[in-house]
Amino acid sequence: VQLQASGGGLVQAGGSLRLSCAASGSISSIYTVGWYRQAPGKQRELVAVFTSGGSTNYADSVKGRFTISRDNAKNTVYLQMNSLKPEDTAVYYCKAGAIGYDYWGRGTQVTVSS
Repeated sequence: VQLQASGGGLVQAGGSLRLSCAASGSISSIYTVGWYRQAPGKQRELVAVFTSGGSTNYADSVKGRFTISRDNAKNTVYLQMNSLKPEDTAVYYCKAGAIGYDYWGRGTQVTVSS
């Protein structure tokens, strides 16, 4: 499974960005997919995820501002980020979970200026 994340950039506080994560390869093995982020000096944390049951979970810090969605026809997962804050600045990664293994895409930088 290969994951290609894109859509990061520099945005002012209050602005919006949409991240995309396109999957290819043995995607039939994937049962969960989501977005994580890592800010400088901090641990990687969950942002939003589709669970194996198809429901969504969000970090408390992004609830009401971020929305995870997917286009199965395009094998792509999106993260719509609205009302961005400087504390959202981080490298954002998509992750796909399969039995016994997690696949990570290369991160995309999101920088929110105040």
